[in-house]
Amino acid sequence: MTFVPPGSGWPDDPARPDTPVAHDPAQVAELAAASPALAELTARQSVCRACPRLVAWREEVATVKRRAFAQETYWGRPIAGWGDDKPQVLIVGLAPAAHGGNRTGRIFTGDRSGDWLFASLYRTGFAVQETGVHAGDGQRLVGARMAAAVRCAPPDNKPAPEERAACFPWLAREIAMVADGLRVVVALGGFAWQAVWPALREAGYVLPRPRPAFGHGAEVEITRGESPAHLLGCYHPSQQNTFTGRVTAEMLDDVFTRANMIREM
Repeated sequence: MTFVPPGSGWPDDPARPDTPVAHDPAQVAELAAASPALAELTARQSVCRACPRLVAWREEVATVKRRAFAQETYWGRPIAGWGDDKPQVLIVGLAPAAHGGNRTGRIFTGDRSGDWLFASLYRTGFAVQETGVHAGDGQRLVGARMAAAVRCAPPDNKPAPEERAACFPWLAREIAMVADGLRVVVALGGFAWQAVWPALREAGYVLPRPRPAFGHGAEVEITRGESPAHLLGCYHPSQQNTFTGRVTAEMLDDVFTRANMIREM
């Protein structure tokens, strides 16, 4: 077995052995739209097999492993959204890391990027622990939720356009399900900024035209019905960005401090 079977006891596994599985993009759209509740949506996200290249890659990584994690069992499945079921803040990234979320079973967990992110969320009151290392490690988000535009770890961290399109309904449906009370969406990186824009529109948000350019600290007001919200841009805390100083701890804190200010308005 090159992945953790659903319902086998992995911490925080949202799926059951009988959770419906999408095997192509049409089934993703069908299962996402038909999900009756957020818990069922995340369960279906976590067993998706719609993209053959991504399925093969995530399972190969889970089998070969990185030497430092050779004794660990890898999750090897898509990464579902997690956190508060009724969030005020939604944090969206592009995709899980091969030896991060693909190993731990939780987005933004188990790699250096996650170390930076969780430390900032802890300092700004959105997380109860300074670190997040594995599903079931006691980490909990406060008033916040995390999701990825593409749920499987892609080769070279670059999902293909058709893979992004196939995964799109999962994100759009998740945003729609948590929209009531949602005040802030934080896009981690330019690719997440591009991916979340059509997902917000699909979820019923009115967006300005033309699309504003991504940048660290970029802020756009969006609305859904009579509920105003804000989209914030944040540079991704990748190793390249943190090593070069393009992203600092203070810069991350500034974005999440602003998110706190907005949700308290």
